[in-house]
Amino acid sequence: MGRLVRFVGARLIYLFETTGDVLILLKKTLFYCNRAVGSRSRILKQMSFIGVDTLPIALLMGFFVGMVLALQTGYQLLRFNIENIIGAIVGLSLAKELAPVLTGYLVAGRVGAAITAEIGTMQISEEIDALRVMGVDPVYYLSMPRLIAAVFMIPIVVIYVNLIGMFGGAIISASYVGVGMRSYFDNLFDAVTFSEIFRGLIKAMFFGGIVATIGCYKGFKTTGGAEGVGKYTTQSVVLSFILIIVFDYFLSRILLFKVFE
Repeated sequence: MGRLVRFVGARLIYLFETTGDVLILLKKTLFYCNRAVGSRSRILKQMSFIGVDTLPIALLMGFFVGMVLALQTGYQLLRFNIENIIGAIVGLSLAKELAPVLTGYLVAGRVGAAITAEIGTMQISEEIDALRVMGVDPVYYLSMPRLIAAVFMIPIVVIYVNLIGMFGGAIISASYVGVGMRSYFDNLFDAVTFSEIFRGLIKAMFFGGIVATIGCYKGFKTTGGAEGVGKYTTQSVVLSFILIIVFDYFLSRILLFKVFE
């Protein structure tokens, strides 16, 4: 029993220490955001990597997610003869939940892992120490551009995922469910308002901040050579996944203002 208590206590202490370290890193990164103009070239480079390079695979994902969502939803709606509302269901599901969450996962797996591996390699090869010797804060040079790029670019990617996913759903709706594209989009536009899309984009901004912050944090903490880079990269992706789904609930709660009537 005593061993279990010590184990749980050690885990809780580690959790609180990690949370504190992440918040300190985030605070320092936000502090340097007022110097973003001087780092615009690095920010634009990260925007290209996080947004433009992610867009093709995000569009592919969004297209098939919309198709699968329409296929599964349409099958159930046909049983109750209410297939005309398929546009609203697909549109709202994508805009409010699936597009921001799945894009956040995609970016965490692709970009978050790359951030941790890059910064972790720099940490092991003592390049970060060299930056400090030259009087350059690594948080300003490495973390700040990635945070700004992720917060701005992920919502843009989500917009495209929404569009392509809704179009994919329209194809399945017309070919399988029997609801024409015009009826599909009329129902979709009646249900999906700007406020619904905006809520999804707010989530995407937070998810971008999570991916960038966790990726940089794990990169700065990397030790143990090449094996350590792999270990901390895996930790970065897993922790980002967990935080995205946890924050998704709390953001949904805040943005809806209430859970139950």
